[in-house]
Amino acid sequence: MRHSFRPFGRFHQRRLFLLPFLFSCLLWAGLSISATQAAEEGASTDLAAQVWQYLTTQNAEQQSTMLASIVQRPDATVQAVQDLLRKGPPHGLQPVGLLSDEQIVVRERPYRLSLSIPQSYEPTRDYALIVCLHGAGFTGEAYLDRWKSRLGEGYILACPTYPAGAWFTRRAEDLVLATVQAVQQRYRIDPNRIFLSGMSNGGIGAWLIGMHHAPLFAGLAPMASGIDDVLFPFLENLRTTPTYIIHGSQDQVMPVELSRKLAEELKNLGYPYIYREHDRTHAMAGGHFFPREELPDLVKWFDNQRRTPVPKALTVVRDASHLLPFGWVRIDATDQIASFSEDLVDKRDDSIRQRTYARLIAQVTGPNRIEVKTDRVRQYTLFLNEDLVDLSKPVVITTDGQVSFEGIITPQVDTLLRQARLRQDPGQLYPAHLTLSVPQRPS
Repeated sequence: MRHSFRPFGRFHQRRLFLLPFLFSCLLWAGLSISATQAAEEGASTDLAAQVWQYLTTQNAEQQSTMLASIVQRPDATVQAVQDLLRKGPPHGLQPVGLLSDEQIVVRERPYRLSLSIPQSYEPTRDYALIVCLHGAGFTGEAYLDRWKSRLGEGYILACPTYPAGAWFTRRAEDLVLATVQAVQQRYRIDPNRIFLSGMSNGGIGAWLIGMHHAPLFAGLAPMASGIDDVLFPFLENLRTTPTYIIHGSQDQVMPVELSRKLAEELKNLGYPYIYREHDRTHAMAGGHFFPREELPDLVKWFDNQRRTPVPKALTVVRDASHLLPFGWVRIDATDQIASFSEDLVDKRDDSIRQRTYARLIAQVTGPNRIEVKTDRVRQYTLFLNEDLVDLSKPVVITTDGQVSFEGIITPQVDTLLRQARLRQDPGQLYPAHLTLSVPQRPS
C-alpha cells in the first residue's frame, strides 16, 4: 500500500498535517492491527513499533495501556529504549518544494502552514528547521519567497499563519510548538538546529515564545520588534540560546530603541547575541521592514549555530501559567506570582508590572553534585541523564545552600518514555527524575 500526496485546492479535501507520518509509521511497522490490539499483543510486537505508537497516539487510554505493555517487556531496558529514541522514528519519502497551503490543527482549530522543503530532501539525513512568524497583515505564505532563495539545501522552512499576526497569545504559542512537532514527525529534523524567527509582530512572538521555550531552539532571530520591559526578566532564560537581532534605525512603527534596550540587557547578562541595525528604508514600509541584504549574514549565522541539548547550567524564570519543563528542570509550585492571561503581554496585572516571577538556577558544580538556587519557588523537579550525572552513583543536590538530597536516583523506562512523549525531542532524554521541596526561609 502506498500513501499518495495531493496538494490542497478547491476540489481537494483538506488533510491533517500529521496523517502522512502516522500512516508511514504503521506501514513501516508492518501492522494490520489496531493500536489497542498492538498494546494487548505487546509480547509479539516489535519494541520499536510499540514505542513509536506510544509516542504518537492521541488516545489517553491507549497511551496508558501501551506504556504498561512496554514497561513489562524484558527487552525494554533503559538503554534499549534510549537508543531507539535517539535514532528517531522512521521517515519515508515526503512531498518537496513549496507546500504553501498545508493545514495544522491546534486546540481543535485549523491553521494554515506554508512549507519550503529542499528539492533534494532525503529521509536519511538531518535538516535544520527555521520557523518564521509573519507580521500583522501578512501570511506565512508571503514569507516563503523571501527566504527560500537564500536558504541552502540543508534547511526546511515552516511559516504558520496566525490571525492578525497576534503571536503574543497562548494559542499562537501553542501553534508554534505544534508546528515544530508536526514538521519533525513528517521530515527528518536535526533537533539541535531548530530556529525561531519573526518580523514585527512575529518578532514579538519570537521573543516571547523563544524565552519561554528556550531549550528547544538553537537560536532566535527577532526583527523590527521588541517587548515591554516588564518582560525583561524572562531574557534570563536565554542563557544558552543565542539571539540575532535586526532593526532599522528609521523604523517608525516599532522604535529602534526597543531592540537597543534588549541588546543592552543581553549584554549586561553576558549572554550571546548579535545586534544588527540598518538605515535602509522601503517605499511602502519606511524603515519598518526586513532588508533582503541582511538575510545572507543571518543564514551564515544559522549555519554556525548548534544547540547544546543538555547544558550543565540553566536559569529559568516563570510566571504561574508556564510551569512547564525547561530543559532538565521544572518549577512545580511557587509563592504567589504573576500569571499571564491568554494575552502573553498583558500589562494590567500589578504582579506583572512589579515583575513578580519565580526564578530557579540549577548547575552541575562537580561530579554528581548539583546546586540549585531559588526565588519564590516552593517545589521543583530535576530530570537527569548520564550527560549530567553518573546515575550508578549517589547524587548530591543542594537547595539554597542546604543539602536536600543525597543518594541513588534510579533510571526508569517509565520516566524515559513519559518525558519523551511530552517533549518530542530526541536530544533531551531523561530516564530519571527527582522532585524536591524548597526549605522555607524564616520570615
